[in-house]
Amino acid sequence: MSRENVRVRRTRTLLRQALVELIEEHGFERLTVGQITERAMVSRAAFYRNYRDKYQLVEQIFDEAMAELLGTMTDSPDTPVLDRWTAFFEHIDHYHRLYGALLGSKGSTWFARRMHATLAGMTSQHLPQQPGDLVPTLLGGMFLQAITWWLGNGRQVPAREMATRTAGFALALITEAGKEQPDRAAGP
Repeated sequence: MSRENVRVRRTRTLLRQALVELIEEHGFERLTVGQITERAMVSRAAFYRNYRDKYQLVEQIFDEAMAELLGTMTDSPDTPVLDRWTAFFEHIDHYHRLYGALLGSKGSTWFARRMHATLAGMTSQHLPQQPGDLVPTLLGGMFLQAITWWLGNGRQVPAREMATRTAGFALALITEAGKEQPDRAAGP
């Protein structure tokens, strides 16, 4: 690995650590690039060589975390769904400080919306497609709230149990959505 690559990786790591610490202390919305670079002990020029603004920093962190997460969740027919969701919660557990900061009360509404959309997209890949289907949106919201609840309560429930609970809720929602709905046009 070249010396430049090591420097870039070190700078990015320091910026990410500083971001999480500062979100925990001050909240994302009030956070400035100057505060991040000062905490990370890197120059503003180094920040702007890597990122356009604090949103791009968070976006890159999110994209890398999601790529890693999706790499742990194999879609092999031999892998039980519960094992995939357990891997999902284990990933959240491994990066609990990052997700806790970004999804907590001082976190980023932008990040929460992005994660919700990603989770909805992940679930929609495994459901029959219907125009304007509400189910993936509801599932994405449910999973996001489950993560937020879990992190906010100190991850006292093991990842496997969280996977079991949320899978049960998801199955109930999917089952209910699959039932034939009465014709509302006919009236009472």
